[in-house]
Amino acid sequence: MGGTHATLSVDGAARGNPGPAGVAAVLVDESGNEVFVAKAYIGEATNNVAEYRALILGLTESAPFASDLVVHCDSELVVRQVNGEYKVKNPQLKELIGKVAALASRFDSIEVRHVPRELNARADAAANEAIDDHLVDGAEELERTQQGQERLFDV
Repeated sequence: MGGTHATLSVDGAARGNPGPAGVAAVLVDESGNEVFVAKAYIGEATNNVAEYRALILGLTESAPFASDLVVHCDSELVVRQVNGEYKVKNPQLKELIGKVAALASRFDSIEVRHVPRELNARADAAANEAIDDHLVDGAEELERTQQGQERLFDV
């Protein structure tokens, strides 16, 4: 879709640092319509890794829908690193920022802006939903496994 403008909000959440982590991306078109919400559980990760993985998810999913993108992210570290204001020293983050750069090249224009957490509420909620969904699914699976084992010993 050539010449289309959109706003992408991304957020990563980790419960503990590191801890169970989720990522989310929300794309909104020029008219304010939500194009998609993408979310995923990414396993154990630090907050910074989760923020980068959210950005990667968002850029990947946005490519078919927009050529000009404004990205909203509430991680000042990620925004400043992506914009070249801070150096990236951590090897894992260096790898992730390389992926971000490759994905960003798919767009005609991209601007990554820091926004306060309260202006990133939709992405934040979706990232936490990804963790909650995984933890609930995992607890249900564990319960089913335990019930199955109990039945093995019912004689």
